[in-house]
Amino acid sequence: MEKNLKQSILYLKKKEPPKPEVSKIMFTGLDNAGKTSIILSLQREFSKIAILSPTRGAQRRMFDFLGKEIAEWDLGGQLAYRIAYLKNPGKYFEGTEIAIYVIDIQDKERFSEAISYFKDVIEQFKDLEIEPPIYVFLHKFDPALRRSAQNEMEALIIDLKDKLKATEYKEVYYYETSIYNFGSIITAVSEILLNLYPKSELIEKTIHEFAKKVESDGMVVIDDNSLIIGSYYKDDETKHLLTASTPYFLTLHDSFQYTNPIEEQYENRMIVQRFGKNFIFKQITLKKESAPYYLILLKDEPIFRKEDLEAFANLLKEILYK
Repeated sequence: MEKNLKQSILYLKKKEPPKPEVSKIMFTGLDNAGKTSIILSLQREFSKIAILSPTRGAQRRMFDFLGKEIAEWDLGGQLAYRIAYLKNPGKYFEGTEIAIYVIDIQDKERFSEAISYFKDVIEQFKDLEIEPPIYVFLHKFDPALRRSAQNEMEALIIDLKDKLKATEYKEVYYYETSIYNFGSIITAVSEILLNLYPKSELIEKTIHEFAKKVESDGMVVIDDNSLIIGSYYKDDETKHLLTASTPYFLTLHDSFQYTNPIEEQYENRMIVQRFGKNFIFKQITLKKESAPYYLILLKDEPIFRKEDLEAFANLLKEILYK
């Protein structure tokens, strides 16, 4: 396993085109659409969401993803700020590699305003001669809303997509998200960022090989920003179980950090038995003084060899940092 994967690593590193030092991802849309709440949920800062005030201007944060620096821009959506962005597009829109446009699908009265500003953003991209993919988050599609008004919301979303498609922008994609379905946000942002890097294919291969070696039905590897960097699922049922469980393990792990030092006793590992399977949550550190990664395994038996895990961690470290 190790020898073949190391050869693949060297091959892809030669093949991989040079990337800019920093990749810019921009969150934009109207005020109160939920942009900052999405960002805070990925940071697992749920307590701050309840007392959140409107974002003032452009807020920027740097974070690491797959060994690359990401500049995350959160553009406050109040009218005065939107006017300022459009007057100085070079400052705010230049260099955007990914745009996430957030629409509150519960606020029907502002759909026309949201569509109008969407067109304004596209015009700025055209003037700057850039064509970043735009991912539209149809946000606040909460689980309760899905249960009570599924048909009505589906019809509303179809109409909204038709109006956005009328802009004829080349790359527009859609996700239905909600902070009350944390997994929807994890999945959406993870898939978006993974499209940036060819090395994600190698990570998937590494995870697949390791999952087979330890006889795991499925496996997810997550970074400290709640982003999935790779996964393997034996079937759709396994995918559903692991996708639904990921937020649970992350928040449980965070709660343990501030209570009992249980991680030291159990070597940073948690095991939960559900549905006749064992969910194994394990923290791994790839680089000293760097943020940890987490893996979740779904297995019949709650065991695997320490040597196998160390080999996997070394391969992942080689992919990301060497």
